[in-house]
Formats: sequence, C-alpha cells, structure tokens
Amino acid sequence: MYKNKINLVIVDDHPMVLEGLKYLLQQDETFQIFSFTKGNAALDFIQENRIDVVLLDIVLKDGNGLDFCKIIKRHSPETTVVGISNQAERSIILRFLENGGSGYILKNADAKEIMQCIQDAIKGKLSLCKDVQEIMAKPSVINYEIPRITKRELQILKAVSEGQTSAEIADIMFISVITVETHRRNLLQKFKAKNMIELVKIATDNKLI
Repeated sequence: MYKNKINLVIVDDHPMVLEGLKYLLQQDETFQIFSFTKGNAALDFIQENRIDVVLLDIVLKDGNGLDFCKIIKRHSPETTVVGISNQAERSIILRFLENGGSGYILKNADAKEIMQCIQDAIKGKLSLCKDVQEIMAKPSVINYEIPRITKRELQILKAVSEGQTSAEIADIMFISVITVETHRRNLLQKFKAKNMIELVKIATDNKLI
C-alpha cells in the first residue's frame, strides 16, 4: 500500500456512481483510490492490505453494507468506514453506526459536503451529511426529562460529542480508560440512549452541549 497516501476503498454496485465518486476524490491528491462493485471482493482486498477509509454502499448485489461494515471493523478496527447510500431510514443509519460506521452520507449530498464528511470521519469525528442530521433529529424531544448528570459526566459527554476516544479522554482528564467507560455507560443509562450517537443527539437537542 501507499505509505504517504490515504488508501481509500469505494464499494458501490452502480458503475456511474462509482465513477463519479472516483472522479470527485481524485481531485484530492492525498487519496489513493481503489474501487469495487462487490462487497466480498472489497473484503478480500481490505483483509490483505492496509486501508484507511472505506466508502460503503448499503445495498449491494452480494450482501448489505450493514454486515460488511461490521466485518470490516472486526478485522480492521483502525479502518474508518463511512456509509454512502440512498437508504435514508433512521433505523438503517443507526444500525450502520452501531456496527462501527464513522459516518453516513446520502448520495444526493453535493461534492463539497461529501468531501467534508470524509475528512471529518478521517479526523475521528462523527460524520453525517446535513440531510442525515435532520433525519436523526426527527424523534421528538418534547417533554423529555433531562436527567441530572455530574460535572465530570458533562465533560465526558462534551468530549464524546467532539469525537474523542475513551483513551484520549482518559489522557486529557488524567483518569483511567475504565473510569471513562464507566461514565459512558452511566450516561447511556441516564439518558435511556441505545448508543453514543443517540446520546449525543439527545444532549445536543436539549442544549447540554
């Protein structure tokens, strides 16, 4: 693999979409691009090479991106996986993120937004295009009773919303990773959130962060 490049794999079974994404990303010389129309072929390639980023369609002829995302992250936890799809159902987006995805982009996003989302994901941020952000915001938070949280929990909540890992938070706050993970679990329970994505959304909607 190319050491001085960001090795990026695109997986999409629509040739026109694939070529369009390749053309867009080739404008940035930091990317070394590899493209596949089948998920299993991409998996084989990723297992044999160091890949930094995967742009993954959800609906593929030989499987679905939800499962492929989970397999990629299991084999290569350091690889950033971003969904890019026409599938706009909230449940699908959540499942993709729960399976290890770092972001989700709808194919109707413009070129600038797609590039920005990819760059954000590479930096470790949760990367959602504007339309996806609106979809995730749809569940009503009216009459939501905000739980009491400690000063430390609020600090960790803010750090999580900025895309920091448990290890990074532990270093900054001079506490153990286990302590950070305990706070994260407590926050999920207090807010009755299924995952950190939903937790950050609730906190943002209620102006806690």
